[in-house]
Amino acid sequence: MAYSTSDLCDSYPELVRVVDPLFKHYGKKGFFGGEIITIKCFEDNSFVKETAKQDGKGMVMVIDGGGSMRCALLGDMIAEDASKNGWEGIIIYGAIRDIEMINEMNIGVKALGSIPLKTKRKGLGELNVPVKFGGVMFVPGEFAYADHTGIVVSSEHLSISL
Repeated sequence: MAYSTSDLCDSYPELVRVVDPLFKHYGKKGFFGGEIITIKCFEDNSFVKETAKQDGKGMVMVIDGGGSMRCALLGDMIAEDASKNGWEGIIIYGAIRDIEMINEMNIGVKALGSIPLKTKRKGLGELNVPVKFGGVMFVPGEFAYADHTGIVVSSEHLSISL
């Protein structure tokens, strides 16, 4: 299903929370949406790597990396796993790398920007805890929708015919 965040805002003004416009769009998917799964980590993508290997059909991985731009929480190998496992998209409050390769994958990614440096994996992080960035709380089990225009979050599943 296609989503337009503008149309979702118009159709459900009382239900959507709009994320501050901080993010760049990557990947072949121009739009994505689904149930929120959260990861809270700082300069360690261990949980991101493991989560990308799981079935993500109908889900959006939301990663609170503390806004760090010192290393990338997502690269081509993890993005490829996420794409193969059906993840609808990934929203990262932090950096990614390998953008040329990610832009060729059938996945949508929102991130603050890119840097070529990878993380050091220490196995640190939290899974499925509420996280807040961009002026919005992301709660596991709620829904996120993203396109080139922006990101919106809702406590209810939203649908719109385009």
